Amino acid sequence: MPGPHSAALGPALDRRMFTRSLLGTAAALGLGACSTATAAGPALSSSAALPTAVPAGTKLSIASYLGIQQLQFKLGGLEKFPFTVSNWVNIGAGPDVINAFRAKSLDVANNAGIPPIQAHYQGYDAKIVAINITRKPNYLFATKPGSDIKDVQGFKGKKLAFSQGQAQGVVLLRALKQAGIAYSDVKLVPLTSNQFFTALQSGQVDIAPLANSQAPAYLKQYEAKGAHAITTDVVDLLNLLWAPASVLADSAKAAAVAAYIPAWAKGQVWAYENPDAWNEEFYVKTQNLTLAQAKGITALANKPLFPPSWDEAITWEQETADLLAEGGFVKSFKVASLFDRRFEGIAAKAVPAGYRS
Repeated sequence: MPGPHSAALGPALDRRMFTRSLLGTAAALGLGACSTATAAGPALSSSAALPTAVPAGTKLSIASYLGIQQLQFKLGGLEKFPFTVSNWVNIGAGPDVINAFRAKSLDVANNAGIPPIQAHYQGYDAKIVAINITRKPNYLFATKPGSDIKDVQGFKGKKLAFSQGQAQGVVLLRALKQAGIAYSDVKLVPLTSNQFFTALQSGQVDIAPLANSQAPAYLKQYEAKGAHAITTDVVDLLNLLWAPASVLADSAKAAAVAAYIPAWAKGQVWAYENPDAWNEEFYVKTQNLTLAQAKGITALANKPLFPPSWDEAITWEQETADLLAEGGFVKSFKVASLFDRRFEGIAAKAVPAGYRS
């Protein structure tokens, strides 16, 4: 979601500036992020039977950021679906996904745990339909060139890139909490993750959280100029599929989503079990990384784990929502409403026992 870079904010964070920066199209449509009302949308009952038959002619528009899903399905022989994929949408950032959901141009997406919380806060009703648990950190903190910051304690008084509606945001908040650093001790700069590189390069921020897969490209260019990485043990537990409630209220599309989940799970298992092929076909051929860089990324990759029960995931999501509420970024609510448990266990049943957490 390209846009002008926001100015650094002082310790007394201007929440309305955050809202305007992060909501983009949603704000333009008059859909307020500070809604305390229940998210609007069709009523869904987790006790209702999940449709299983996919009628002929059913279509889904599916997110495939950087073509990852499509490539996994192609390489893993998983391209056959009982529905038509009307569009593979190259979209990944949570705020962008929410806007695409609102525009009815996207039916199902792959994100971390924080975008569904942000959508609820904005008054938009969408539900989690599949979960992959990540046990190892998949983000690190990168410094601007010439920085002398060595650890999270060094974040005090610094400008930190913060995306309220993305995984990077909650990783930063959890790192600060773990280090005992108050929000008032840092300057949170509201950006989306696709602005982080430019913000680091220009010195607009001192620190930005980068995915393990993104960091090599940045460090390759700026490590000689004093940029470096700071690693922590902070994890972002949830990698999930979610869909608008309006999509799930359509029996044909709900059945199609249920049919898509096994392929989504199997695709991740294939990539994990075939790192050499994945390194070459994705990182080298499509992302222009060296084979050595690709191997470094896959060495840090999480083993896919699809839980038969979502209890742990719900607990984690509640902790995340509470953390955001403590900072005044969202209103406190019970996150169980975000999970459509009719889909619980579908992903787990699709993979071998070793990939069920």
